[in-house]
Amino acid sequence: MALNIKTISKRLLIIPPILVGIAIMAYQINNRQDPQHEPIKEVAQKVRVITVAEFTVVPRALGFGNVTPGTVWQAVSEVAGKIVEIHPNLKAGTILPKGTVVLKIDPINYRLAVQATEADIRALDAQISELKARVTNTKASLAIEQRSLKLSQKDLKRKQSLLKRRTVSQAAVDQEERNLLARRQSVQSLQNSLNLLPAEAERLKAQRASLEIKLQDANLNLTRTTITLPFDARIAEVNVEHAQFAGLGKTMLVADSIDVSEVSAQLPVDKMAQLLDLSRLKNFSATNSGADIERILGLKPIVRLRSGNLIATWPGRVARISDRLDPRTRTLGVIVAVDNPYKLSNKNQRPPLTKNMYVEVELRGTPQANRIIIPRAAIHGGRVYVVSKENRLRINKVKIAYAQGNISVLTANAAANLKAGERIIVSDLIPAIEGMLLNPVDDKTVQQSLSKAANGEDRL
Repeated sequence: MALNIKTISKRLLIIPPILVGIAIMAYQINNRQDPQHEPIKEVAQKVRVITVAEFTVVPRALGFGNVTPGTVWQAVSEVAGKIVEIHPNLKAGTILPKGTVVLKIDPINYRLAVQATEADIRALDAQISELKARVTNTKASLAIEQRSLKLSQKDLKRKQSLLKRRTVSQAAVDQEERNLLARRQSVQSLQNSLNLLPAEAERLKAQRASLEIKLQDANLNLTRTTITLPFDARIAEVNVEHAQFAGLGKTMLVADSIDVSEVSAQLPVDKMAQLLDLSRLKNFSATNSGADIERILGLKPIVRLRSGNLIATWPGRVARISDRLDPRTRTLGVIVAVDNPYKLSNKNQRPPLTKNMYVEVELRGTPQANRIIIPRAAIHGGRVYVVSKENRLRINKVKIAYAQGNISVLTANAAANLKAGERIIVSDLIPAIEGMLLNPVDDKTVQQSLSKAANGEDRL
């Protein structure tokens, strides 16, 4: 019994703390204060901006291609014979000047052919001289016979008169008539011979003309035994050796010109179109544009070699446009020529522009004035983020004329929606909500890069 009273007493000890807690809670509830509401503050989003400006833009496009010589000369043997002389420096890669005798074919047979033809001409000249003497002699004989004919005619008349007086016989008259006919026959024979001599003279002249042609051909073949470089050249191939027989039509060597190198740069058609100044094409004629194609198109090419840390450039000129589109890449070839490609430059350690180098070709068109350009990164689905005078976000649509490198050039219609002097955002803005408050900070680095890009001073 005593145990139960003790247990009950312990349990009753927890009641006072509970009552105290209830009292405290009731006090706090009765004396609580209503919550205070603070006004919501708008936080400005920090963004990088640039001020839109008008620039004079140099339109550019980039193409790539391999370097080829302006002229490739193949020394094909026009006569057959044994190689009797080879220039000591005739090796692949050697540069030799114009007029260098690089090969000689044995000329003996061709010299003999010249001498034989000259002998034939001399023999024919003797026949022509003989013919001239025959003409002179025949004319002299004809004159004598004609004089004898006249005398015979007189004798016949005299005897016919005597026959009438019966002082001569009829037989004597007949004999004189036969003598007259013989004289006439002799005159006619000489006249016929004289008439045939001009034809024979023409035949001999024709034979001599034929021999003259044959002599020219023999002399030409003799000159063809000596192979001479037609221009300053770099030897690409040598296909003969000393004492080797070179057959007719054999390619003995190949040489490349060093005065001009060419690069066929492949450009997309749309890139090519953005370079052209349409005002230059008003009087364009396909038949007479070849010689002045560079001025008509207004293109200035720069050939550039990039290899490791080496960057070498050459000024070029547009030589011509390819005759077809590449069916695989749908690109158009612009053939750019570089003059004096082997001229070394100590200024930028430029090497020779040699065959098969893979280079880039930058084509520059006519500068376009008063164009608005913006960074390509500032365009979001055809829209730009504009900072209003109140530093609020305004989203404008723009229309792009073309893009080159890291910039986009806007069309004239787009310029109406984005004017010079406005500020646009060039940093990422997420989320972009129309009218949101902004904290713009000028980005001078991007502003300067736009100026360089407009002038063509950046890398495409």
